[in-house]
Amino acid sequence: MTNRTRLPCPLAAIVSGGAVLLATAHQPTPADHRPAASGVPATTPPPATPPARATDNGVTSTQRLNRLADTIGNTASDTSADLPYTYLHLHTWARATNRIIRTDVRRWRHADGSGRETTRRAPDLTGVEHQPLPDERLLFDRAAATTHRYPPDGLHPYLAEPVPADPAQLAKLLVPTELVDEPAYPRLLAGGVIGLATSQHLHHAQRATALRVLARIPGITYGGPTTDLAGRTGLAFRVTAEGSTTVLIIDPTTGELLAAHERVSGIRPGLFSYVLILARGHTTDTSHPPHGR
Repeated sequence: MTNRTRLPCPLAAIVSGGAVLLATAHQPTPADHRPAASGVPATTPPPATPPARATDNGVTSTQRLNRLADTIGNTASDTSADLPYTYLHLHTWARATNRIIRTDVRRWRHADGSGRETTRRAPDLTGVEHQPLPDERLLFDRAAATTHRYPPDGLHPYLAEPVPADPAQLAKLLVPTELVDEPAYPRLLAGGVIGLATSQHLHHAQRATALRVLARIPGITYGGPTTDLAGRTGLAFRVTAEGSTTVLIIDPTTGELLAAHERVSGIRPGLFSYVLILARGHTTDTSHPPHGR
């Protein structure tokens, strides 16, 4: 908002001893140089305090996330929504009892629920105390691809479209209201946002709403700038609840979820999940990713 300087009223008269003396003999002193009268406030207001940025010190996590939601920009895919298919490319690490399953997923989905999904699995890892490494991603290129085609209504999104624009309503869809007071609620709500972002394409307004849902999570903390396994820099936000710690890495420019990982403590501590969202967008068919990726 542009600050408007309130100009001083012209000095038309000087009151002295009950007589009115017209000030016509001299030109008025320019306002910028006129001495301020005692007890009269300055005519130029102080500069407005700029709104807090998401990376400023002394800003709460809730304020950071809401500020991100207010300031994120568009992506290339926000201007190509007229194309018939959405596209997501993921790398995932997921716990399965006593091993870690590593998968490359490429998913094309049409608005009618039809589509195609191609997966490549790297060899499973025994045990769950594992920290994913960037070099592991090379294993996906060497793995055989499995393709599955879906008829209309066969490839379901995480939530039915349209995704609500109201954060409170979206939060209720991600986690039932009756669980709000449960110790696991922060973990469930963070997991719901991750599930949404890794299942379907989110346009600008939907990303902003998802950020405002994260801002509602009790106890969410800010971890500062960090990098994911793909070397991309984002802002880390951490949710700890019921023996679980989830970290979400968010692109500060677009509000996109770049990566998320969860580790659990307790009897079988270790990795629970790690996901990279490598590409997303719109495309014309189920054969090509957006922009040739």
